Amino acid sequence: MITIRHADDRGRTRLDWLDSRHSFSFADYHDPEHTGFRALRVINDDRVRAGAGFGAHGHRDMEIITHVLDGALEHRDSLGNGSVIRAGEVQRMTAGAGIAHSEYNHSATAPLRFLQIWIEPDRLGLAPGYDQRDFSGDGNRHRLRLVASRDGRDGSLTVHQDADLYLARLEAGEAVSHALRPNRHAWLQVARGAVTLNGRALDEGDGAAIGDEERVDVTVRSDAEFLLFDLA
Repeated sequence: MITIRHADDRGRTRLDWLDSRHSFSFADYHDPEHTGFRALRVINDDRVRAGAGFGAHGHRDMEIITHVLDGALEHRDSLGNGSVIRAGEVQRMTAGAGIAHSEYNHSATAPLRFLQIWIEPDRLGLAPGYDQRDFSGDGNRHRLRLVASRDGRDGSLTVHQDADLYLARLEAGEAVSHALRPNRHAWLQVARGAVTLNGRALDEGDGAAIGDEERVDVTVRSDAEFLLFDLA
């Protein structure tokens, strides 16, 4: 069974410096029909004006994954980490027992677009932590690339949950498949471009909840970048 969450049906926060689209309930946007999917709680598609961003704020007991699509994001946190996350890079922050961080557009002239993803951890009170990897190389294109997993296999970031996150950047006409083990579920989020998912058309910003399916088959209709979550 596939249930599509169309881009135009998402929640939205619009400020003078931020345009954010919410696949699930977030902050002042609440939709009881869309409060998350399995352990996945947030997918925000954030566009941030040059030189602007989120000031220091706190989080607890959440795995927060940031994937930059365009531009560069400047990150600082209460653990003393400071970095710039550029397009194609993925960051994982374990909020655990408590962490504060800030996120700003690193550029004074260019816009920033990134996906912020929250996944519930498998236990509370974890030690806060941080990691970042570059998945922008050509070897990470034209396939499903594992970028986050519980065991950190294949060079992926480690998340404290039974969840695998794959990233794909494919050209029109390319196709990929992913087998789902029994009792597994999936969510597919199209960051850009257009794809066909098990015969169903998805466009930029669309998401889809997938259950009771043996395979996830994706064919690209126009050059696309998408994320696939394999969830317990």
